[in-house]
Amino acid sequence: MLFNSLEYFVFLPIMFLLYWFVLGKGLRLQNVLVLVGSYFFYGLWDWRFLFLIIASTVVDYFVGIMIHRNEGDRPKQKLWLWASIIFNISLLGFFKYYNFFVDSFIDLFEVMGYSIKSTWTLKIILPVGISFYTFQTMSYSMDIYYKRIKPCHDFLSFATFVAFFPQLVAGPIERASNLLHQITNKRTFNYDQIVSGLKLILWGLFKKLVIADGIAPIVDDIFLNHETYPASTLILGVTLFSFQVYGDFSGYSDIAIGTAKLFGVELMSNFKFPNFSRNVAEYWQRWHISLSTWFRHYVYIPLGGSRVSQGRAIRNICIIFLVSGFWHGANWTFIFWGGFHALAYIPVFLMGRNTIYKDNVVGENSLFPSLTELGQLVLTFAIVTFSRIFFRSESLTDSFNFIGRIFSDFSYAPYEHPNGYRMLDYFILLAVFVLYEYRIRRDERNPFQFKSKAVRFLAYTLVIFTMLLFYDSGFDRSFIYFQF
Repeated sequence: MLFNSLEYFVFLPIMFLLYWFVLGKGLRLQNVLVLVGSYFFYGLWDWRFLFLIIASTVVDYFVGIMIHRNEGDRPKQKLWLWASIIFNISLLGFFKYYNFFVDSFIDLFEVMGYSIKSTWTLKIILPVGISFYTFQTMSYSMDIYYKRIKPCHDFLSFATFVAFFPQLVAGPIERASNLLHQITNKRTFNYDQIVSGLKLILWGLFKKLVIADGIAPIVDDIFLNHETYPASTLILGVTLFSFQVYGDFSGYSDIAIGTAKLFGVELMSNFKFPNFSRNVAEYWQRWHISLSTWFRHYVYIPLGGSRVSQGRAIRNICIIFLVSGFWHGANWTFIFWGGFHALAYIPVFLMGRNTIYKDNVVGENSLFPSLTELGQLVLTFAIVTFSRIFFRSESLTDSFNFIGRIFSDFSYAPYEHPNGYRMLDYFILLAVFVLYEYRIRRDERNPFQFKSKAVRFLAYTLVIFTMLLFYDSGFDRSFIYFQF
């Protein structure tokens, strides 16, 4: 079930009404409703994959209890922790990476002159959201092992925490320290929280339906036919893809966070206007925050982080980005994408500028960014956008062909929309979108920051009108990060 589908806009009001006005006085009944609704929400993709999420839930529920029960016996605790890690990584590895490793193994032997039949590959369907919920349950076991939290002995609450439908499929990847206690404690109806949630849902739908889906046919056409277009069109295509993937994924996160608010739950922020980052380090503090902080807490810091020698710190940075790239997909393009970001991050780290923008935004005390900041924004956006050639391409061959044409074919030809629409409309739309996001850059949870009710109403009206204007019923509207 998609957030932007008609089915979801029938499902959500029914869940909301039952949750607050039928079962509002019973926490346990509310959790039963959310769990059943979450399994229904997930099972509509393929009911068979429910067994995977239930298996991950059961394993980490008991692992958490056993880790705590063996407190004082570190070897046994570590044994139970590894049981969780091995189970979840095996689950993820088989469904997501099995064919990748088999194909890479075959390719390696072919390079060495040996021919191997590819009968080992399997027709495996990737379960939607598996990269997200396996990381969520693993982090729960790790947090108990490191004594950050106590285990949950209420299986219903724990299962609800794992399967909570607003963030089940594409995050944010929640920590038990933030979400689980909200599941185990009574929620109260809060009008302001619900209004805030509806605003985020509206803004998320705008970013998905107008920004991401509006330019998706252009991006698809340019990347599919990149061998026939000049450099100017290829640069346009990858630039638009930067806006597409941002609108698509941050739009999903906004809808997820907004939906959770309707049920009295506050999820962590996942995007904080990454397009206004002044270097690559700040970008990763603002983009897909739940994943980048997951790797920081559970991989980077245990490896020693930046508290070790400079050489080992650089090694740790490389590991984090390569693993992050591999997390995104079983393709060498993602590994190259992660490696590219590591190379872009290391100079920032060596100059000691990887944390200087952690607690402020561009144009902190002024209406406009300074010329220096503007240059930093453009450079960072260009670096990130260039890396997305690898992210978007189907293969490394396509990636390097795409890059090769950018640096070899300098002719210019005006691009025509594949469906015949005016390109000028999209350029104006994106310019207005960027300026508006710059205005609200200090608070990612309040997209309509107007004191006047009349102005807010006008903003809502314009957003809805624009969604209707740019809506294309013939376009596949699944979210990009569902493939991860």
